[in-house]
Amino acid sequence: MYPSKEKAINELEMAAQMNPGPWEDHSYNVARAAEIIAKHCECFDSEKAFVCGLLHDIGRRTGIAAVRHIIDGYDYAISQGWDEVARVCLTHSFPVKDIEADIGKKDITKEQYDFIENYLHNLEYDDYDKLIILCDALADANGFCILEKRFIDTTRRYGIYPFSVERWNKTYEYKEFFEKMIGKPIYTLLPGIEKCIYY
Repeated sequence: MYPSKEKAINELEMAAQMNPGPWEDHSYNVARAAEIIAKHCECFDSEKAFVCGLLHDIGRRTGIAAVRHIIDGYDYAISQGWDEVARVCLTHSFPVKDIEADIGKKDITKEQYDFIENYLHNLEYDDYDKLIILCDALADANGFCILEKRFIDTTRRYGIYPFSVERWNKTYEYKEFFEKMIGKPIYTLLPGIEKCIYY
C-alpha cells in the first residue's frame, strides 16, 4: 500500500514545514527521477515509483537526524498503512545491505539498531528498492546529477569509509540493471542533468 500522488505531495509539504531544509527539494527530484525511469520500464508503476521516491526521506519530518530518519520514516509510513513506502524509507540508505555500511551517525536505540539489522538481513531487494537507492544518488536539492558528482560531494562532506567503494559499486550495479532493462543510458532520460557540472 502507498498513498496517492496528491496525498504524498501534501505529506511532504507538511513534513517540510515541521523541518524545513534542502531535503524537500531533494525528495521531489528523487521522485521525478524514479517516475521518469519507471515510465521506461515494463511492469513498473510510475505513480508508485514517484510516491516512494517522494516519501523516502519522510522520517526527516521529526527533525535533523542521521540514521534515525530511516526508522522514523519507516515507523511513520507503517502507522499510515503505507507498507511499500515504509520499505523504501528503510532500504534507501543501504545500497549494501548492512547497517554498518552506512556513513550516518547511529542516533538510534539498540532496539532500533537490531530491528534495522534484522530487517535488512531477511529482505531481498526488489526493483523498487533498487530504483529508489539509485535515484537517491541521481538527485540532489538542485536537480539531477551524475553519480560521480554525488559520490564525491558526499565524500567531501563525510569522509571516506572502508565500505565507500562497495556502496558506489552497488549503486553502479543498479544503474546498469535499469539501463539494460531500458536499453539506453539513464542519464539520457533526466532533463538538465548536464547542469550538474556547473554547480
